[in-house]
Amino acid sequence: MPQGKPEHVPEDGLTTRQRRNRPLVIVHTGPGKGKSTAAFGLALRAWNQGWPIGVFQFVKSAKWRIGEEAALRALGEIGPPVVWHKMGEGWSWIKKAGTEEDHAADAREGWNQIKRDLAAETYRLLVLDEFTYPIKWGWIDIDDVTTTLTSRPGAQHVVITGRDAHPDLLALADLVTEMTKLKHPMDTGQKGQKGIEW
Repeated sequence: MPQGKPEHVPEDGLTTRQRRNRPLVIVHTGPGKGKSTAAFGLALRAWNQGWPIGVFQFVKSAKWRIGEEAALRALGEIGPPVVWHKMGEGWSWIKKAGTEEDHAADAREGWNQIKRDLAAETYRLLVLDEFTYPIKWGWIDIDDVTTTLTSRPGAQHVVITGRDAHPDLLALADLVTEMTKLKHPMDTGQKGQKGIEW
């Protein structure tokens, strides 16, 4: 893509404007750091364009205070709305109390809310943070996900983050970025730190 121009433009009858405004499914996956950070950076761009934004976090505990949430919520007070939903029970590195069935039910209810919001065209950008995990664990059906995302109405962009993205999700996505780790401070025993990890 030299200078941001596509190498090939299909003969599909779409105008440049139609092609430019086509809603995207974006996936940030891979073992490296920065998947959620990149998605929240995209949310900042979307907010600047006046888009309402819905963030749905699946495995980060509701007790965790992350910097992106505070910043985007503050922006939502002075401009386009930013709504933040925490659907998870803290399943990143530490299992929170409760059964796997409880966590699966919470994830399914989160997904059902996303489906309702997609049908109602509530947001112009939806960030489904760590959404690859409930799919990987079998809590949310991948066929339901691909069918819902393919048939979503309007001009809704969806960005999904998390490791081990399902092959069907990768096939559906318009943009896939794999974050790879070449080096990390934790490799030498460094602990996570404020302003960098959260």
